[in-house]
Amino acid sequence: MAVLSILDREHTVAPPGYSRWLIPPAALAVHLCIGQAYATSVYKTSMVKHFDTSQTAVGVVFSIAIVMLGLSAAVGGTWVERNGPRKAMFVAACFWATGFLVGALGIGTGQLWLVYLGYGVIGGIGLGIGYISPVSTLIKWFPDRPGLATGLAIMGFGGGALVASPLSRQLLGLYDSGYDPNVSTSVAGGGALVGLFLTLGVGYFVIMMFGVFNIRVPADGWAPDGFDSSAVRQKALVTTGNVSAANAIKTPQFWFLWVVLFCNVTAGIGILEQASPMIQDFFRGDNGKSSVAVAAAAGFVGLLSIFNMAGRFGWSSTSDVIGRKPIYAMYLGVGIVAYTLLASVGHTSTVVFVLLAAVIISFYGGGFATVPAYLRDLFGTYQVGAIHGRLLTAWSAAGIAGPLIINGFLDREGKPGTLTAAAYRPALFTMVGVLAVGFVANLLIRSVSERFHEKSESTVEAEA
Repeated sequence: MAVLSILDREHTVAPPGYSRWLIPPAALAVHLCIGQAYATSVYKTSMVKHFDTSQTAVGVVFSIAIVMLGLSAAVGGTWVERNGPRKAMFVAACFWATGFLVGALGIGTGQLWLVYLGYGVIGGIGLGIGYISPVSTLIKWFPDRPGLATGLAIMGFGGGALVASPLSRQLLGLYDSGYDPNVSTSVAGGGALVGLFLTLGVGYFVIMMFGVFNIRVPADGWAPDGFDSSAVRQKALVTTGNVSAANAIKTPQFWFLWVVLFCNVTAGIGILEQASPMIQDFFRGDNGKSSVAVAAAAGFVGLLSIFNMAGRFGWSSTSDVIGRKPIYAMYLGVGIVAYTLLASVGHTSTVVFVLLAAVIISFYGGGFATVPAYLRDLFGTYQVGAIHGRLLTAWSAAGIAGPLIINGFLDREGKPGTLTAAAYRPALFTMVGVLAVGFVANLLIRSVSERFHEKSESTVEAEA
């Protein structure tokens, strides 16, 4: 259709004088919306009651969405690079919004499998395409500060829950007078859940359209004022060539970085998934009661979201100064120390516990935001979005492994509500081992061999 031709890459080239600082807000509009995935716990209990099923059955919805995020990003990465960010962000908005609408149909008809299909599969595809769609564009606009640029956008994914959580509670209260958004145990009815999903689907589509129509790609040969490409290329591990997505997965560097991301995410998601009950269990007395109230535990979860978001921007920006390999050495090395202290002395003080957990989660967020710049350093800008998509399968794997490790140990130690700090120690020390594996993998990363580089026109002519 002629109307949709506005989405084509050739119609998104920025005119002379276009400010590159308009690109991060466009990317942020998409990431803030898809970051709602971290806020599913708000209505989880209501879904359990509505479908008269288990928490595990409802939790599968989130797991499917994260798995589909990784798979769609891996499969669709090359398509995103070929068609440009505007078309990719539009497709992501359509899938993400449709996922909510199909999910609403499933809730309204009492068919949980439709929620799996809607929010999980269809919405998960929107998650994956939306997550990677602005990445390579941001890196091309900010060759001098790729860590800062990707951190600005990916920060939105970590902070999406800060907006979605209170918004969802207020909407449920609006659609169900019997629901109290200020009481964590309050349960909303099916009609309110349908209204919530419909509202979020339409609202997020409109907001994502802001990003769609404001995203631009730089003209060929564009560079920011005062940018010296030779200075960037002198930095360690920063390549002067380009590697295709097909060749990138043939390099050991890609798989070392896959292990690095997997280990960093596995360790972080283990705390995120268990945050609220974990802080209560760590400070449970001999009488079986915790000194940490439910409200305080909820506040702790919100604090972790802030550190998750801040780490994405702060640490990724820092990587522009100290380099990507050193920053990951910090994520993993200091993470090992933090997890060891959490397991051994975390129960002695809530302040110590909160500080250690906050540091770990900031590294978790920072790892997500820094990895696109790490990929740009190693493989160039040619198909960095597609390579990023393939790398995100590590996130899908970690999304399964992290909770399995934590929950596996806890199930063996006792029932929820009766656990203490000692029950967590085997799982936490296991995470220390996971981080150690990632630390070694990061040390093994070297510059990519030139035999994997795309041949430039001059190289082809010389060989001829």
